[in-house]
Amino acid sequence: MVVDVAAAVVLRADGAFLLAQRPPGKVYAGWWEFPGGKIEAGEAPERALARELHEELGIDVVRAYPWLTRVFTYAHATVRLHFFRVLEIRGEPHGREGQAFTWQLPGAAKVGPMLPANAPVLRSLALPHEYAVSDAETMGVDAFLGRLEARLATGLRMVQLRDKTISDRAAFACRVVDAAHRHGARVMVNGEETLARSLGADGVHLPSDALMLATARPVGMMCAASCHSAEEFEQAARLECDFAVIGPVRDTASHPGARTLGWEGFGEIARGAPLPIYAIGGMRPEDMERAWMFGAHGLAMIRGSWETG
Repeated sequence: MVVDVAAAVVLRADGAFLLAQRPPGKVYAGWWEFPGGKIEAGEAPERALARELHEELGIDVVRAYPWLTRVFTYAHATVRLHFFRVLEIRGEPHGREGQAFTWQLPGAAKVGPMLPANAPVLRSLALPHEYAVSDAETMGVDAFLGRLEARLATGLRMVQLRDKTISDRAAFACRVVDAAHRHGARVMVNGEETLARSLGADGVHLPSDALMLATARPVGMMCAASCHSAEEFEQAARLECDFAVIGPVRDTASHPGARTLGWEGFGEIARGAPLPIYAIGGMRPEDMERAWMFGAHGLAMIRGSWETG
């Protein structure tokens, strides 16, 4: 029997998230977790989320979005955790059951022990909401590198190196990686694991054809994948990719004539996803909240990333 649980990733404006300590008398007492609780029979997950946060911490949910769904087997039970990102609350948290709570920053959680089901969630939480896809083939190398520097200086933190027809791609890629790492940003290299490793890039991004041929994800580096269907996304999940990009949601100049998913089609794939998903295809920064409503972690953008900020 699987126990369904609603779990809240309550986020502050500074990026900190809320953790609660399980109180005495409960299984795993003293361990830290994202607050939440069991979904009652016939209860919608979002309703259970609001009820549990009010009962446990005395806060009311104002704005929340579906995020990840993870299944984990403990010694006492198998749980299906429906994670929501809670971006706005009313009230100040206080432990109504005597439990402690703390605000922590992604990538720098300092409390423990953490319930083991939460480890991949912490890694996912450290991913930025924007995944910028390089466009030097259209902009020109020098213009793109200048724009990249400007975006990195204003907070861009993850880039996919997509351009494949650039002369001396390795030298261009080296400049992208150097610039990104100076600003603490990550670089994913499209399709070439060997190049990614030689550059000291952060990971490899698998195009959909390579994804479907893969039998295992690269070891010792991040891995992402492009998906255009539920079948491809299921393969990305089997490989335990760190995240996936799904689209095109809308018509896009980079793939003219491609079949589009629309938001409803995107949502069908994203619903219940065990790993973070970025929406791609005609995206602009103003689409971010709509993407969250359909279960996305954020947006992957080509032109939308380089025309802003």
